[in-house]
Amino acid sequence: MTAETSQTLDRGLRVLKLLADTDHGLTVTELSLRLGVNRTVVYRLLATLEQHALIRRDLGGRARVGLGVLRLGRQVHPLVREAAMPALRSLAEDIGATAHLTLVDGADALAVAVVEPTWTDYHVAYRAGFRHPLDRGAAGKAILAARQHPMAEPGYTLTHGELEAGACGAAAPLLGVTGVEGSVGVVMLADVVPERVGQRVVEAAREVADALR
Repeated sequence: MTAETSQTLDRGLRVLKLLADTDHGLTVTELSLRLGVNRTVVYRLLATLEQHALIRRDLGGRARVGLGVLRLGRQVHPLVREAAMPALRSLAEDIGATAHLTLVDGADALAVAVVEPTWTDYHVAYRAGFRHPLDRGAAGKAILAARQHPMAEPGYTLTHGELEAGACGAAAPLLGVTGVEGSVGVVMLADVVPERVGQRVVEAAREVADALR
């Protein structure tokens, strides 16, 4: 541990990460072994985290992630949305289609930011908060493709009529952003997605990823 970092904070964050990776919680002894520190240190870490509702302990003494983590997590979407808006606006105006940033939310794809073009006579209405299964629609399928081929060159996914009759979608995954799994895409009323749209979506996804790093 270098002089510029806090050993206690580092250990507390490691506790949270360990608990986040398990569904059944961990005991003080298990945490002590995984952290490589004695049980007294673990007790102090848990007591502090429990005061902030970041962990909870059940009747058997197993520690689990607490509801306080959810309150922190709610602040993530606004920060991500703010960082993505310039690239989404540029994409929507350039393509003349509704642009969106979609993040993984459990088994669903959740639209957290949407920008509609200002100059078109008509476009697809798409609202922030709209969710759909990951295996339907370009936004979710782009995320699944990145999961399956994490080392592949950035690409895009095209779909037609999967979420709305007559609507086409194009999306590219966000890559290289720690803790964020999502995609950037557009949805339009068209029989065929113009060829340039796919590459433009890839560029926008790269811009959003750069803004989030």
